[in-house]
Amino acid sequence: MANLVKSFFKLTTLLCLILASSGCALMGLAVVPAAVSGGAAGVDYTLTNNAYKTISSPVADVEAALNKALKKMDIKETKRKAEEGKVSVTAVTGNLDIHISLEKVTPTVTNIEVNAQKGIFLKDKSMATEIIVQTEKNLEGKK
Repeated sequence: MANLVKSFFKLTTLLCLILASSGCALMGLAVVPAAVSGGAAGVDYTLTNNAYKTISSPVADVEAALNKALKKMDIKETKRKAEEGKVSVTAVTGNLDIHISLEKVTPTVTNIEVNAQKGIFLKDKSMATEIIVQTEKNLEGKK
């Protein structure tokens, strides 16, 4: 009987570790802030707390909308790198380092990922989300 209890405990622990490492256990937690915030509906977060979203617009349109959003939010772009189907933007505010990547999925679909970081360990998820929200608002007039 004791061996059966030990085996059950080991199996349960193993299943929990598998689910946690695959992200399934954290999936519900990652979507809750986006669902609650209203205007940020549909913005998800990676396990490293980067905000991301897939947008139904070409990379060039999303980049133009992003530039407009950064200017409106008074965020200074410091570096831009473009290659085939990808654009990387680095920007700063008074206390944040912001890294934004746009990646072409199809000719009319783009992934946007935003990492707004305070120092080495702290992330500003609300700023990252707001950059995506403002970028989308700027795209609404184009559709």
